[in-house]
Amino acid sequence: MTMTPQAAVAAPVPAARPRPSDAGAGSDFARLSRRITEAGLMRRRPGYYAARLGLVIALTAGGWGAFAALGDTWWQMATAAFLALMFGQIALVAHDLAHRQVFRRRRASETGGRLFGNLGIGMSYGWWMNKHTRHHANPNHEELDPDVAPDILVWSTEQARVSRGPARLIGGHQAVLFFPLLTLEGFNLHVASLRALRSPGMKHRTLEATLLLLHLAGYLSALFLVLSPGKAVAFLLVHQCLFGVYLGCTFAPNHKGMPTFRGGERPDFLRRQVLTSRNVRGGRLTDVLLGGLNYQIEHHLFPSMPTAHLRRAQTVVRAYCAEIGVPYHETGLIQSYREALTHLHRVGEPIRQQRRRAA
Repeated sequence: MTMTPQAAVAAPVPAARPRPSDAGAGSDFARLSRRITEAGLMRRRPGYYAARLGLVIALTAGGWGAFAALGDTWWQMATAAFLALMFGQIALVAHDLAHRQVFRRRRASETGGRLFGNLGIGMSYGWWMNKHTRHHANPNHEELDPDVAPDILVWSTEQARVSRGPARLIGGHQAVLFFPLLTLEGFNLHVASLRALRSPGMKHRTLEATLLLLHLAGYLSALFLVLSPGKAVAFLLVHQCLFGVYLGCTFAPNHKGMPTFRGGERPDFLRRQVLTSRNVRGGRLTDVLLGGLNYQIEHHLFPSMPTAHLRRAQTVVRAYCAEIGVPYHETGLIQSYREALTHLHRVGEPIRQQRRRAA
C-alpha cells in the first residue's frame, strides 16, 4: 500500500488497529519489533561490514594512489569525480557506525565514526550525531527536526509565509535551485563542522578539532603539492561539488515532500517514522549507491539494524503496515526526486504570491 504525500497531509493519522491475537501484546511497534527480532534481522553482520569497510578503504586509497601517480594533469578531474563518489561512501559508512550497526559498543562506534567522518572526509562526527539524533527522534517535525528548519529552503507553506533572509530569497524558486544548491553541500559540511567546535555541547572537542585539521591539512597539501595552483583549485571544486550532489541525492529521497508535523502533533513512534519516510525501489546497485537509505522506513524504525538486513526487513514491515492500516509509501528513484521537487515548488507559492503583489 502506498500513499502520496499530498494524501498523507490531508488524511488523519491512522489509529492503531491491533489484531485480536495481539490483544495485550503491547504497542503496534512492539509487535513489529518482536517479528523483526524473531526473524534474526537485528543480529550483527561482522563479515558484511568487514568486507564493506575494507572495500571502501581500498578503493579510496586506490583513488589517492591514482592521484599521486597521475601528477599535474587535467585528467585529475576524473580522479576528483571518483573520490567524490568514495567520499559519499565514507559518509554512508560513518552513518552506519553512528547508528551502532557495525559495533555493539559505543566507544568502538564513536572511534570508527570519528576516523571515517572527521579524518576521512572532514565532517565532524559530534556535530552530525547531535543533528541526526534529533532528526530521528522527530522526523519532519518543523520545530524539532533540524533537517526541515527553514535556513535556506522552506518545507511548508507556513514556513514560506514567515520566511526571512536566504529562505525568503530562494524559497519562491527553490525547486529549480535545489540541485544546483547541492553543489555547496560538501562545503557546508566542512564549515558547519568547524563552527560546531565552538559549541559548548561539543564533546571531545580537542580530538574532533585535531582530526578535522589533520584532514584539512592533508587534503590541501596533497592538492597543492601535486597540482599547479589552477588545477588544484579546479580539483577542489569538482571534488567537493560532486561530493555534495551525491550526498544530497542520497538523502533527498528519504523525507523531502513527505508529511510534516507542527506543534503538538506527535503520533506514536511507528506512525511518526513510517508516515514521514519514503522508500525507494531498486536493485542491488540502488542499495549500494544509496547505502541502504533507500529502505528509509525500515531504517527509521530500526536504526541499529545492519544495512544488509534492510531488504529482508522491508517485506515484514510492509506487510505489517498493511495489517494495521498504516500507509507505506515507496516509489522509484526518479519519482522520489519528482515528488520532492513538486513539494518544494508547491510550498514556495506564498513567497511567489507576495512578490507578485509587490510587483
